[in-house]
Amino acid sequence: MQVSVEATGALERKMTVAVPAERVDQEVQKRLQSLSRTVNLPGFRPGKVPARVVANKYGSKVRQEVMDEVTRSSFYEALTAEKLQPAGMPIFEPKPTSESDNIEFTATFEVYPDVELASFEGVSVERPAAEIAETDIDGMIDKMRRQRVEWEEVDRAAKTEDQLVVDFVGSVDGEKFAGGEGENVTLVLGSSTFIPGFEDQLVGRSKGDETTVNVTFPEGYQAAELAGKAAEFAVTIQSVSEAKLPEIDEEFARNFGIENLDDLRSELSKSMQYELDQAIKGKTKQAVMDMLFENNSLELPKSLVDDEINALMNQMKANLSKQGVPVEGLDMVDGKMYEDQARRRVTLSLLISEIVKSNDLKAAPEKIRETVETVASTYDTPDEVVKWYYAERERLGQIESVVLEEMVVDWVLDKIQVEDQKTTFETLMERPKQ
Repeated sequence: MQVSVEATGALERKMTVAVPAERVDQEVQKRLQSLSRTVNLPGFRPGKVPARVVANKYGSKVRQEVMDEVTRSSFYEALTAEKLQPAGMPIFEPKPTSESDNIEFTATFEVYPDVELASFEGVSVERPAAEIAETDIDGMIDKMRRQRVEWEEVDRAAKTEDQLVVDFVGSVDGEKFAGGEGENVTLVLGSSTFIPGFEDQLVGRSKGDETTVNVTFPEGYQAAELAGKAAEFAVTIQSVSEAKLPEIDEEFARNFGIENLDDLRSELSKSMQYELDQAIKGKTKQAVMDMLFENNSLELPKSLVDDEINALMNQMKANLSKQGVPVEGLDMVDGKMYEDQARRRVTLSLLISEIVKSNDLKAAPEKIRETVETVASTYDTPDEVVKWYYAERERLGQIESVVLEEMVVDWVLDKIQVEDQKTTFETLMERPKQ
């Protein structure tokens, strides 16, 4: 087998491979002989079909199958010989030959870039530092009260924190849009569950009122075709209700399976500390990833970026579908909107892989088990979740990747300066507004 490789771009390679014709011919003859023993053709007894008849009928098809297989197998043999690692699938192109010549083809593909980490000298990241205060526990108890809220309909104008039941029909430029209509929809004023500005315009309205609400979809709105556009909603108020919250007493604690208020506060403190630790860990990891991305510029294989864009597009469609939003027509959405995010993901993946490889980082089985059990503990049937992860190597591989990422973060933190920034539990737990 003869192989030559030409660099046709920074990461693009064009490989030319020549395979001896007898390699193909021998495999074709072998398969035709096998066929002659099993094929059934009119006028011939099973297993007695002459070789020339089988060759005339099946020869072209068998040769093409063998050519395809030899092309792929010899390509991967050539990659090993040339010590090349392709990024993405190759494009094969056969060269015209007669059956007596060598079988030649070209394979065009991209390779992974050489990754050399930038120096960590003088680099620092911020790590949030916070403690659980009594006021944080008070706030959590208040949220628990609101989970037990009962709503009582009232005959007055709506105020912030009231619950409304509404019908609405939305339009953009006078045209209705997918997901823009609703009947008997419940919303709490001030909860920020609707588009910014929507709830504010319903304060002061009463049962039976019909009103028009004007809003603008956020630039980063999940339905890309609506992002940044002005919309008008015709809204009818069906009812207005006010909250009736339970008293904070021993009975309140027992409703959550805890004997008294002191024990309730103690249990809350423990669970909130866990949440705080996880939030600090997540924010620190984010800071490390931001630093790695900003400090390391890589030439990226276009095929990997395109694959990541497609993955992000599919994720967006799946999320919208779960919310009941029709996804028909979303194939027309320009994937360019995800290019920056895709490039970041690919860059970080390459950097993480390089750190893992160059430092021979390995996820210990006991650490993988610990992480699986931590994830499983958030479900009602943790034992079943653990079994589910260990049932398939691919599932366990996802956990292994998480563990390796944590190891990479720890490795980086050892190389740089970490500055603790005081903050609060409430600030860390705030969810970014959509």
